[in-house]
Amino acid sequence: MTHLSCPAPAKLNLFLHITGRRADGYHTLQTMFRFIDLHDTLNFTLREDGVVCRTNTVEGVEEESDLCVRAARLLQNETGCKLGVEIAVEKSIPMGGGLGGGSSDAATTLIALNRLWSLDLERERLMRIGLKLGADVPVFLFGESAFAEGVGEKLRAFPLQDAWYVVLFPPVQVSTTQIFAHPELTRDSVSITMRALFERQLTEGQFHNDLQAVVCDLYPEVAQHIAWLSGFGKAMMTGSGSCVFAEFSSRSQAEAVLQQLPQHMNGVLAEGLAVHPLHDWVCD
Repeated sequence: MTHLSCPAPAKLNLFLHITGRRADGYHTLQTMFRFIDLHDTLNFTLREDGVVCRTNTVEGVEEESDLCVRAARLLQNETGCKLGVEIAVEKSIPMGGGLGGGSSDAATTLIALNRLWSLDLERERLMRIGLKLGADVPVFLFGESAFAEGVGEKLRAFPLQDAWYVVLFPPVQVSTTQIFAHPELTRDSVSITMRALFERQLTEGQFHNDLQAVVCDLYPEVAQHIAWLSGFGKAMMTGSGSCVFAEFSSRSQAEAVLQQLPQHMNGVLAEGLAVHPLHDWVCD
């Protein structure tokens, strides 16, 4: 096997609550991750000489800072592997949209190279490696819908009902660093428990995204997209933005909403996934 073509799915944060701030400046949070079938496609070609390189241009991302390249080199360093790889990245997930595209690309790179390089690392080891690349990388290696705490690295599987989503792409890229540093950010949301989630003791109004108000103030386009989508159901921003979404119980409901999308807005229909497409490629 010398070549692999692999999906890197987007994620939604079905809620995102900031519960505090640690002494090191990182924020503690609670969130629910869900994968959707919108995905980037990564192509990997084995090299025997140890060289890691990207073979195509990705607008706005230099090769040396690309999380795919960084993930491959980190995996080499962690394992002492002498093999290399050529990586081609086909982007479908908007950058700076809160859909986790870069983190997902990094995770798919670790999963694919674990197989291509015959490393046979277990899931927990890959997750520890992934955390060095970013707080959202481990969930894509975890591979299931998950309730997350800490800085997003403490994960517990949480089965979710089938659902369809309308996901809109406001024409702005949001700086995560800027939003988390904003003085008006809510940092004291009340913690929720797994038991309350499982027993559905929480009302819909208790689920929100604490970053949304700050982003809407700074980026009116995001507020406009939320306002339009709110006409059809509960609309929310994912991650630190800019993308927004609403959940529907059937494909036909979601399609009907998307057909009414104004010409100046862009969006897609996406199906919620129970597990990551490459979940079974990694042993627990």
